[in-house]
Amino acid sequence: MGRRNITQVSDFILMGLTDSEEIRLVLFTLFLLIYLITVLGNVGMILIIRLDPQLHTPMYFFLSHLSFLDLTYSSVITPKTLDNLLTSKQNISYLNCFTQMSFFVFLGATECFLLSSMAWDRYAAICSPLRYQEVMSTRRCCSLVFGSYLIGFMDTSVNVLCLSRLHFCNSKIIYHFFCDGPAILALSCTGTDDIEIIIFISAGSTLVVSLITISVSYVSILSTILKITSTSGKQKAFSTCASHLLGVTIFYSTMIFTYLKPSKSYSLGKDQVASVFYTIVIPMLNPLIYSLRNKEVKNALNRVIKKRKDSK
Repeated sequence: MGRRNITQVSDFILMGLTDSEEIRLVLFTLFLLIYLITVLGNVGMILIIRLDPQLHTPMYFFLSHLSFLDLTYSSVITPKTLDNLLTSKQNISYLNCFTQMSFFVFLGATECFLLSSMAWDRYAAICSPLRYQEVMSTRRCCSLVFGSYLIGFMDTSVNVLCLSRLHFCNSKIIYHFFCDGPAILALSCTGTDDIEIIIFISAGSTLVVSLITISVSYVSILSTILKITSTSGKQKAFSTCASHLLGVTIFYSTMIFTYLKPSKSYSLGKDQVASVFYTIVIPMLNPLIYSLRNKEVKNALNRVIKKRKDSK
């Protein structure tokens, strides 16, 4: 059945964000700038964490993987979007389309559970500080990261297996700037109800389970912070969570708005704006959020620069 689909549709046409040449040029310049900041920010974060021994802690171990996911996440979507905006070449092959979608789902689902692991790390640091090293051992941190990638792989397997069974007939036009699941579902010339239910359960479970984990962790954290008597102690405890909480809020709000609804309620304008935000903008924001509000990262950057100067 999958082979028959490939022979029916060899490629798709991505309609992109706009037909206006002037707006396309503005968007190309904006997205290129955002992408360059994304690459520099996330690569810089990974290098600082790797080069500075004082950042070899569970929190920064998770943060380095978050930077890697954001860097890859953006690179899966943005270069093709820039190419479409600049050259008006809107075709994408069947294989490339499903490859792009597979990586998108894999990285998105992995990031959900990585953010959950980071919330668990903050819970252990604030609620069980004396047992922190034991609770967040190297082995456990590696297991949490491996589990996040494994769940991401399972999620993308479900999506690809379901969508590869669709009949597209002569439908080739994807009303989006990348190969997104709901936009591909809309092309099917056969019933998609069963597939929609399976994908909804898979995506919904990923979002809900990870969000419940984060919520429970932060309820416990908030309860512990409220028991701290000193104001400075409360501020210090809250500052360790503020960056992660901000990143979680931005990521999940756009994901839930876009995906936890039936595909028939797919809105071209609103969903494209949300998609631009979480595929292009958020990968740029995360390194800024975690570095600008973090004195440890700033101090680590200064130490790395000083060390490089001294070595010369």
